[in-house]
Amino acid sequence: MTENVVPSICRNCLAYCPILVTVEDGRAVKVTGDPQAPAFDGYSCPKGRALPAMHNGPERLLKCLQRDADGSHAVIDSAAAMDQIAARVQDILVKYGPRSIAMYNGSGQVSHPIGVPIARAWLRAIKSRMAFSAASIDKPAEYTSVAMHGNWHAGLQTFETSDTWIIVGANPIIAKSNGGPLNNPGARLKEAEQRGMKMIVIDPRRSETARRAHVHLQPRPGQDPALLAGIIHIIIEDGLYDADFVASNAEGFEALKASVAAYTPAFVAQRADVPVDQLLAAARTFGSGKRGGVACSTGPSFATHSNLTYYLALCLNTLCGRWARAGDRAPNPNVLLPAFTPRAQPYAPYPVMSDRPMRVHGLVENASGMPTAALADEILLDGEGQIKVLFCLGGNPVTAWPDQAKTEAALKKLELLVVLDYQMTATAHFAHYVIPPPLSLELPGTTQMVESLKYYGVSRGYAIPWAQYASAVAQVPPQSDLLDDAAVFFGLAQRMGLQLDWINMRGQGPNLEGTTQTIPLDMTRLPSTDELIELACSDSRVPLEQVKARPHGNVYDIDVRVQPRDHDCSAMLQLGDPMMMEELRALHAEGAENKTDPAFPFHLVCRRTNNFMNSMGQSIPTLSGGKTHTPAFMHSSDLNVLGIEDGALITVRSCHGHMLARVKTDDNLRQGLVSVVHGFGAPMTQAAATSELALGSVTRLINMDERDPISGIPRMSGVPVTVQAFELS
Repeated sequence: MTENVVPSICRNCLAYCPILVTVEDGRAVKVTGDPQAPAFDGYSCPKGRALPAMHNGPERLLKCLQRDADGSHAVIDSAAAMDQIAARVQDILVKYGPRSIAMYNGSGQVSHPIGVPIARAWLRAIKSRMAFSAASIDKPAEYTSVAMHGNWHAGLQTFETSDTWIIVGANPIIAKSNGGPLNNPGARLKEAEQRGMKMIVIDPRRSETARRAHVHLQPRPGQDPALLAGIIHIIIEDGLYDADFVASNAEGFEALKASVAAYTPAFVAQRADVPVDQLLAAARTFGSGKRGGVACSTGPSFATHSNLTYYLALCLNTLCGRWARAGDRAPNPNVLLPAFTPRAQPYAPYPVMSDRPMRVHGLVENASGMPTAALADEILLDGEGQIKVLFCLGGNPVTAWPDQAKTEAALKKLELLVVLDYQMTATAHFAHYVIPPPLSLELPGTTQMVESLKYYGVSRGYAIPWAQYASAVAQVPPQSDLLDDAAVFFGLAQRMGLQLDWINMRGQGPNLEGTTQTIPLDMTRLPSTDELIELACSDSRVPLEQVKARPHGNVYDIDVRVQPRDHDCSAMLQLGDPMMMEELRALHAEGAENKTDPAFPFHLVCRRTNNFMNSMGQSIPTLSGGKTHTPAFMHSSDLNVLGIEDGALITVRSCHGHMLARVKTDDNLRQGLVSVVHGFGAPMTQAAATSELALGSVTRLINMDERDPISGIPRMSGVPVTVQAFELS
């Protein structure tokens, strides 16, 4: 037996922590954090340490599957599967046109980012623009708010240099994706506390992050926009905003001031059910700070008025001038991305909606992409433009899209469903073909994708010049027949006689440089993953070979300074977007009273867990504890009133549907809440009503009746529900 301990990158979530992998005879058998990696302090989480179980577990698919007429799946050779898929796609393309072919990227693509450009290149080659992703049902407001407000070319001031910080509906200690630094967030928050940072957390749960807060506002669900409007009101009234910065870089101040005038401390405190003194303390703490930022995450994006919440967070950053200034060391300076010159100037707002309509719900393509929440309806609606084919890349629509029954009906109606995933997910059961890929430790990778997160929202990605390359450290299992995403779509292109072009973006979002690099691929042979990585990093600030020379990763000595505003820059940030100002007025008109429907006295809210990345990892015993469900957390006082014991089976019912769950006490919640992790459950047709597999299917409570007018995301948190002990009828 040969054993080696080699450095690599965990690619289970968007932190991309550096790890050490113990490899025995080609198999990964142990993962720990890498103490030699700068800036991460040897940190790893349960998901990363479970990588060997994911790679070697019995649930892993090692060969392609084809669905038989009776609904079962049988092994098929990958080449034969590709031949059949290509022929079927070609027939449907000729018969129904490009709009009939769609693609959905789920969060599983975090582990396989280099395949996405090839998949999108294939979609472009067949002239289909039906590209959907989890972005429009996770945090679409992150994109739409930037479109309406504009962004800052140099980026937000960094967490590490700030003395105040506001986190809205994020728990970076657990989720790590945004709200705080992702390199060992617990340690970074502790350091911030020790140096005197005053952090304000807005969350209806006293989360792991909220426990470190200087002020924790614990509102009723869905009141984030009212709270932010109230904070803005106080900062303006107290004269704590940066008038010079606003005058030089923003317009719409008077419209914003007028729109928040009615959001007095008394009104907001009553509406959100928070103490007035805490609201005042939060506003004055942030307004009196010298540096800082406001960051939002999944919680407010799942709730109603999500665009307004994110928009007001950006307005608060602008009012207080919390963007990087000339002379500052540039945040997110790029290592494996192209070099750029950050400037202390706005990146102007741009259209939030396109002229490309969907056929349903009056929705259009928007700044967050095509509205994924409407995809099931697009599949089900007969007629010209109907989607007939769906490629699902690392996603699990059955447990992610709203209205599980509708999603399953849509998947059944497809003429071709191809799922690229390493296990038989709830969605894969409906697939005509299931194509399993190599897993992350069997593939090389870099941290470039995490760097690029800064283009999609503030306070995302690495603020420090960190980069790492990892070679493949484990071998693919013997006798396996695996295809990574790039191989699938490159192979389809070869069979269909298509030319694929690789496109490198030289800049987008806040650092738009206005150019792209298009590289035609040699279609006579499949490029290796390393060759694709080289293409992606072909014009990186630090050459890829230098990054490879530091296998444990490195914080590079890149001292890029923010330059002054260009003399001819006329762009301005927008504080008074008409759509958002109208929404502010309409929100206030609802009044301050708690108007809870007595028929649905509780509210279901979302949460994150340290053991799972959405639906990924649920089948791994070391992460799930052998359970196939997630608890419904409630305050002990609510359980006592209901006469329900901890661990009991309950029915949670909304106006749309119901789900079953095991209840668990959590006194960190506000009373009146039911807190559940999204992404669990099995197909409704395969799980008995009281089966453990059937528990926790939040999508059964959600439909499209109450949806965002821009992104189409429905109300997925703060959902009015009723709770009762389960009774077998």
